[in-house]
Amino acid sequence: QVQLVESGGGLVQAGGSLRLSCAASRPTFSTMGWFRQAPGKEREFVSAIGWSGGNTYYADSVKGRFTISRDNAKNAVYLQMNTLKPEDTADYYCAAEIIRSGSNYRANYWGQGTQVTVSS
Repeated sequence: QVQLVESGGGLVQAGGSLRLSCAASRPTFSTMGWFRQAPGKEREFVSAIGWSGGNTYYADSVKGRFTISRDNAKNAVYLQMNTLKPEDTADYYCAAEIIRSGSNYRANYWGQGTQVTVSS
C-alpha cells in the first residue's frame, strides 16, 4: 500500500498559477500523476510522469499550461499550473501506479484530493 497526500490547492484568479504537490508514503517505482474531477463530471486524466521523469503525458486541455515533475528522493510529484482558466476548477487527485492504454489512463492508488478554484 502507498498513501498519497496532496497539497497546494486553493483559489486563484483566471490567468494565475498554482503548484500542486503530492507526497507518497514510500517510493512507488511507478508512473505517477494527476487526475481531476469537476462538479457534476467524471474524473479525468490530467498528466502523468514516468519513474525516471523522462516520459511525460498531458491531456490536450492542459498542454502548454501545466508541467509535471517528480523528485524521487522525496517520493514526490508536482504539477505546476499556469494560465489557469475557470474550466480548470476541480478537485485534483494525485495517483500512483498509473497504467496507460492508448489514450486511457487508470491508477491503482489515489490521494484524497485537493480543491482548485479558478475565478473569472
